[in-house]
Amino acid sequence: MEERFKALIIDNSDSIVNKWMEEVDRLKSNNYTASISDELYENTNREFVNVIFTSIQDQGLSKVVEEFTEKIINLGWPLSYITDGLQVFRRVTIDYLLSQTEKVDSNHFSNVLSSVDDWVEPLIRQLVNEYSGSWENILSLQRVALQELSAPLIPVTDGITVMPLIGTIDTDRAKLIMENLLEGTIKHNSEVVLIDITGVPVVDTMVAHHIIQAAEAVRLIGSTCILVGIRPEIAQTIINIGIDLSKFPTRSTLKKGFTKALEITGRELVDMSSKNQDIDEIMRLLKGD
Repeated sequence: MEERFKALIIDNSDSIVNKWMEEVDRLKSNNYTASISDELYENTNREFVNVIFTSIQDQGLSKVVEEFTEKIINLGWPLSYITDGLQVFRRVTIDYLLSQTEKVDSNHFSNVLSSVDDWVEPLIRQLVNEYSGSWENILSLQRVALQELSAPLIPVTDGITVMPLIGTIDTDRAKLIMENLLEGTIKHNSEVVLIDITGVPVVDTMVAHHIIQAAEAVRLIGSTCILVGIRPEIAQTIINIGIDLSKFPTRSTLKKGFTKALEITGRELVDMSSKNQDIDEIMRLLKGD
């Protein structure tokens, strides 16, 4: 940007900012920002214009751009907020610079356009690139978190873990289930692993095959796999497609499966209410009641 234009813009920044705020505010009622509070919208716009004027002075722009785009993404605002705002700023700045000249010829007009574009265009590219990079990073982190949640292995007690499965199971998720199952079984030193398919809506040949593979893998590393959540319709499907579950204990509910897991690990559930009654009776006799 030509130094004379740069100096003029900086010296009259308040006027340009006020005009830009007015123009941008008119967009609010016609786009995605209509439901945003006036206070948040105004504060964000002021941060935006601070980024713009920081760029003309080259004062730590990268950090400012990074923080601003991260805020926009966290607010859930689309990229168009940035691009529309910069286009409005470009127009307002050009109009202001042209208004400061009594006679505007084609050469002066071209110089103004070129100077403003030299300022605004790189900023647009930088903001768009930063926004895209941050958005892709957030999506990547969310994807990883979702994958981890889609096949969790939960330690319940010493030697017993549960993997509750919810939703459909495709090839990619089956691979993740297998990885989490084997790694978690070893990590938690599990003697018994319960795979709960109560939340799996459909068990077809492919799904059954993946589950059997996972159970077989657990058996090969020295643990027992119990398949729980076998609803009547799933049992019928398994029979119809000829899947052999004779190698693996199965139970209809997680509660029954947990009871079986305790049995395998040499433990059992005890009804403490009857135990407490026996203790109360002994204490009563000792007191001579």
